[in-house]
Parts: sequence; C-alpha cells; structure tokens
Amino acid sequence: MSKKGIRRQIVLHYFIVVFTALLLVEVIFLLAIRSYYYDSVYSYISSYVKNAEDFYQKFRFFEEEKINLLSDMLVNFKMNTTELQILDINGNVLINTTEFNPDTTITTSDIPQAISGDFGRWVGRQPSTDEDVMAVSKLLQMNGEEPYILRYTTSLTTVNDKLFDVTMLSTGIGVAVLAIVLAFSLGLANSIVKPLNNITAVSALMAKGKYKVRVKGDYRYELGELASTLNHMAEEIVRSNQIKDDFISSISHELRTPLTSIKGWSETLDSGGYDPEETKVGMQIISKETERLIGLVEEILDFSKLQQNEMRLVFGEVVLKELLQEIMLNMWTKAEKKNIKLVLESDENPIVIGDGNRLKQIFLNLVDNAIKFSDEGSVIQLVLNCYPGQVEVDVHDTGLGISEEHLNRVRDRFFQVNPLNGGTGLGLAISQQLVEQHHGTMEIVSELGKGTIVRVMLPLAEIKEDTDQPEDSVPI
Repeated sequence: MSKKGIRRQIVLHYFIVVFTALLLVEVIFLLAIRSYYYDSVYSYISSYVKNAEDFYQKFRFFEEEKINLLSDMLVNFKMNTTELQILDINGNVLINTTEFNPDTTITTSDIPQAISGDFGRWVGRQPSTDEDVMAVSKLLQMNGEEPYILRYTTSLTTVNDKLFDVTMLSTGIGVAVLAIVLAFSLGLANSIVKPLNNITAVSALMAKGKYKVRVKGDYRYELGELASTLNHMAEEIVRSNQIKDDFISSISHELRTPLTSIKGWSETLDSGGYDPEETKVGMQIISKETERLIGLVEEILDFSKLQQNEMRLVFGEVVLKELLQEIMLNMWTKAEKKNIKLVLESDENPIVIGDGNRLKQIFLNLVDNAIKFSDEGSVIQLVLNCYPGQVEVDVHDTGLGISEEHLNRVRDRFFQVNPLNGGTGLGLAISQQLVEQHHGTMEIVSELGKGTIVRVMLPLAEIKEDTDQPEDSVPI
C-alpha cells in the first residue's frame, strides 16, 4: 500500500503543480488576448469618432444652412460594420442607420459614461439579435446646440470566434503538456519506487536474519547512499556475529581448561592418600587456575561497564615513571620465564591526571601482550618521552609483529590474531577505551616478524606553584 502511495503521491503532486501553473498561465493569457482584441475594437471606434468629430465641427461651422442636422450627422459619422445611433441625453434613440425602432431608449452603462464627458463602453448581449456586441458612446455638442450622443454598436461574433480558436489551441497545448508531465512523473516515480521496493525487500530479509543478502543495483544520490549504508550494516552485523561466535568459542575453551584442572585436582585431593608435597602442588594449581578465572571474568565485567558507561574513574595525580616501574616489577616473573628483559628508558618524571589503577591496567595489558608475543631472550623497552602538554609512553617489543591485514582490527572487541594464544580478545579494546577516557590516544605500529610499538599519549598535569593535594587524588 505504501509503495502505491509513494508513486501516486509523486504523480499527483507533479500533476497538481503543473496543472495549476498551466491553468494560471492560460487564464492570464486568454484574458490578455481578450482584452487586446476588445481594446483594439474600442480604440478603432474611438479614434474614428474623434477624427470624424473634428472634421464635422469644422465642416458644420461653414455649413450652417444645413437643416436636417440628425440625418446630416448620421451620414458623416456612420462607420462600416457598425450600427450608429444618435440619442438624446436621456438615452432615447432619435435616429439610427438601420432606421428601425427609432423610439427605443438605451439604458446601458455606456450612456452615463458618455454624458460625463468620457467615451462610454459597454459589452453585452444584444436582445434583438442575441449576439455579443460592444457599444461605444460619445457626447457631441456643437456651437451651443442641443447635445447628442453618438452610439456605435458592433458585433463581437468574429472576435469571439477568434478567441474561441485561441482558447481551443491553448487548451490543446495544455493537455499535451499535462500528458508529457504525467508520463515524466510516472517515469520519475518508478525510478524512485523500484529501488525503494528492492531496498525494502532486502531489509525485510535482513530483519529475518538473512544478513548475507545485499542490495544490488547502481543507485545514485540518496538511494545509493541508503543502499550502501544497508549493505555496510549487514556486513558489520555478519562480522560482529562472527566475532561473537569466535569469542564464545574462545572463552568457552578458556573457561573449560582451568575448570577442568580445578575439578580434576579437587577430586584427586578429595580421594585422599597423597603425601603433603603432592597436595601442595594440587592446591597451587587450583589457586592459579582460580586466579585465571577471576581475571577472565573481571576483564569481561570491565568491558561490559565500559560499554554501558558505568566505569567510574577516580582521578588524581599519578607519577607515571613510578607506575611503570611498578608494572615492571609485577611482570618481572612472567618475563623471566621466557628470559625476556624489561627495560625502562626515561630521564624525566612526568605527572599525569588519571585513575592510577586504570592506568596500571592499561600498561599491564600492553606489557603482558608484549611478553606473550615476544621471542625468548628478547628485550621489551618501555620508553617515556615528554612533550609540551603531553607525555608519550612506548611499549616496544621485537616479537612476532602484526600483519597489515590484522593491524586495523586488533583493537576490535573479541578479535584475536591467533585464538590459540588464549585470552578474550578484549584487552586492547579495554585499553583503548580507558586511554580515551583519560583524554589520550593509543597508536599501534607493527611489522610482521619485526615487532610492535604501542604508543600511548596522555596529557600532562598542569604544574601549580601552590601544590596543595587534591581531595580526591590517589597518588601512586
């Protein structure tokens, strides 16, 4: 119903607009033509009367012996294709060229106009002939004699026939224009409605979960943008679903491994009969796997809070160099297992405003990734550089590196370059959002086989001469 409605609305609106414009133009045109023809008739009679009056005044001045004045005026003022009547000022016909009904009284509007001194004009239907006529009247007074009214009446049948022909011609042109506009608007409506129908059908399929369908066709302008946006949305949904599937598979594997270990050692210890040393080893494994489970759950909870904007940060002054040194101590044992050396390079001791615990979480994640993907015996550098207003922290490893294909996606949530390496694929996504909440930026530069540099830029704290400690500060 909506498809027909759009087509109908487009055609109807075009038709109404063009029809109204054509009607207005044609009415104005026909009125102008009618006025032109009628004015031409009126002007011709008026100019003839004026010329005849001037000539007759001069002639009558030397012909005073003329006795039959009315007949004389009728002869000198008559005009071809018109009926001339001579009336008294009361509108009574004294004489006319047809010599019929001389005692008729004329009451049309041209008589008062003529008496007032102007040319009188009246257009109407002649009762005696039932045809449209124009009457032009003029008051005539000579040498103090009794005034008379000259009244010319001419038929408008020929003029109206021409006007009718013009009207029919203009109406035909208008109908032809409307037909062209109708065909054009139908074509235009179809060019809009057909792509919309296609896009709507594809949208309906997507709403049913068929995200592999795409809008096909080379549409232009807004329709092209709509189709492109819909296709892009479907691709993003497919990619997001794939990432979620990978995440569920990965997290299931990550959870099953420690749970299996905990369950196995719990059953073993419960069965009894083991010496204290074996019991100690089992308890250590249970403790280690429990911590691993806690870490996975906390990572998922952190990401959930960030997504819902429920992560609350407690800002305070953080001495960044001390924070990095603490991180190196925390990761020292893990690095030692791969014989990896952690090095901190910094000649300065910058202070930033941030949440110390969350900043620590960021750099722990970055250093942990660097250790995870570095070769044994390699070196990981933490380089701290200060610039005006901001500080740069580079975590530089010479490990596996990231391919160009994966580099743009490595910060996407749930994305893992190699799912077998463990983890949820949320670490970099969480770090990225935490850095942004500290008004900083995080950049990753990497080359496959040569290593990775993760560069974090943070704004420096403004140095105040009055170094009163903020109430909500959490110094590290």
